[in-house]
Amino acid sequence: MKISRASVIVTSPGRNFVTLKIETDEGIHGIGDATLNGRELAVAAYLAEHVVPMLEGRDPADIEDTWQLLYKGAYWRRGPVTMAAIAAVDMALWDIKGKALDTPVYNLLGGRSRTGVLCYGHASGRTIPDAIEKVQSLQEKGYRAIRVQCVVPGIDNMYGTPRGETAGQRPDLPFVEDGWATEKYLRFAPQLFAEVRDAIGYDVHLLHDAHHRLTPIEAGWLGKRLEDFQLFWLEDAVPAELQESFRLIRQHTTTPLAVGEVFNSLMDCHQLIREQLIDYVRATVVHAGGITHLRKLANFAEPYHVRTGCHGAGDLSPVSMAAALHFGISTHNAAIQEYGHHSEETHAVFPHAWSFSDGYLHPGEAPGLGVDIDEELASRYEYSRSYLPVSRKVDGTVGSW
Repeated sequence: MKISRASVIVTSPGRNFVTLKIETDEGIHGIGDATLNGRELAVAAYLAEHVVPMLEGRDPADIEDTWQLLYKGAYWRRGPVTMAAIAAVDMALWDIKGKALDTPVYNLLGGRSRTGVLCYGHASGRTIPDAIEKVQSLQEKGYRAIRVQCVVPGIDNMYGTPRGETAGQRPDLPFVEDGWATEKYLRFAPQLFAEVRDAIGYDVHLLHDAHHRLTPIEAGWLGKRLEDFQLFWLEDAVPAELQESFRLIRQHTTTPLAVGEVFNSLMDCHQLIREQLIDYVRATVVHAGGITHLRKLANFAEPYHVRTGCHGAGDLSPVSMAAALHFGISTHNAAIQEYGHHSEETHAVFPHAWSFSDGYLHPGEAPGLGVDIDEELASRYEYSRSYLPVSRKVDGTVGSW
């Protein structure tokens, strides 16, 4: 079997997605997700202009060799654009191999380690009562783990929460989180979780995302004050470029720490893992080089008692979710999977076998990844330029988010 053709499909059924489709001379095709939210066309161009011409005539079964060729052969290694492109190829090749052998990809990865992948949903409110109501609604739907976010009083528009008045903001430019004040957030977050726990008890896992906004000492302070509320994790407390900064956080709190949705290789987190400075690594299959590299990262993390909790927001296509679930159900130290919902239009463009039931996600039993793309339907949704949000502090400086 040889690769006969590869093509890049950009579609926007509610939001932008980049998909790579690889076809073979035996009529089997595979698809992979290459979406990099806010910079989608950079990956599409990288694939179309540089990667696709290298694939024709290659044996799709040589997944490891193809991965190494695209990683080492480019010389300019790593980075989100390169790794998202490699991930798309990797997913598509695993998809082809599963279809060729008539078995789900997870069987090629060692089979099941669990019956389902624990997942968490998002409960975001503009007030604490609103957030509690959202948590209770997810409980009723069967969720066993829920991420809780809430607007901090005095900061009207915040990432990860329902937006208030956005008059004057151009839709073709980044949403601006204006007037961020860390001191207000630090006072508010413990109150939020105290009231949520009072309302729902301790039978449901709660998670929280600080989204890189804190310094290490602030993160240690917050983690200490959240310990009594038994969070599953405190996510992205600080930017992780300086990996050793997590030593200071560890000295001050036993709240479990998660980080890594922006990671794109093991090198981004090897110190965090080796020194046991985190409890969960959140690298995602599409931005960390595909199933092949994500498994290497998980294997490295396992002896250090670090587990995976892969990023899975709605800006990753159902193709990524499928790949993440085959990885998650077969990987012993996979702990949890974020489950960001897609629109009905997105589900129609990407028909899939994976499903949600009783707090768990299941990859399904279809051969390969169990997901496809309806190209005719996808062609009806034209790309529309979009950006990720920008955070500005009270004094107007750009902050991390």
